[in-house]
Amino acid sequence: MLKKYFDKQLIEAGCDEAGRGCLAGDVFAAAVVLPKNFKNKILDDSKKLTDKQRKYLRPLIEEKAIAWSVASVSAKEIDEINILNASFLAMHRALDKLNVIPQSLLIDGNRFKKYKDIPHQCIIEGDGKYMSIAAASILAKTYRDDYMDKLHEEFPHYDWLHNKAYGTKKHREAITQYGATVHHRMSFRLLPEQLTLEL
Repeated sequence: MLKKYFDKQLIEAGCDEAGRGCLAGDVFAAAVVLPKNFKNKILDDSKKLTDKQRKYLRPLIEEKAIAWSVASVSAKEIDEINILNASFLAMHRALDKLNVIPQSLLIDGNRFKKYKDIPHQCIIEGDGKYMSIAAASILAKTYRDDYMDKLHEEFPHYDWLHNKAYGTKKHREAITQYGATVHHRMSFRLLPEQLTLEL
């Protein structure tokens, strides 16, 4: 069972992102404030759950959370400010949308850019340790998956329905054959060095 909170006295928002390592598409982030007594036996890091479990948990989190929000940063913005800063920006945008002002932030990972004057804790593998971060990881992941599924309808060659724009063999083969789309992150290495991409 994951920990319910870092500090019982504070309103805590858990934050996580999804899609940081992808070759295309937005990076998504979520912020979630859970009640201190929230319980769920299967809630965990989204990467450890099946697609079915994530889809089951998402509406439950949205219903039970005191506050939640999801935001994104585009591939164009990622190319302009780099993926690390884009991940921070996505989290800031999610926090901007919360209808409750948290007193403390629990951030998945080892780095974060300070948000307003709210203190934060960076927790490595926090999505497997704290419920609010795990909940944020599930929302960020499922909303990004939905977004990639829609993009797949417009660009079916890249198999985003299955790879969600990660650098799978099929995705890279499609880039070689069809080139990059407007959704690809041009600051990323889309193909191995021995292959060149003609733009």
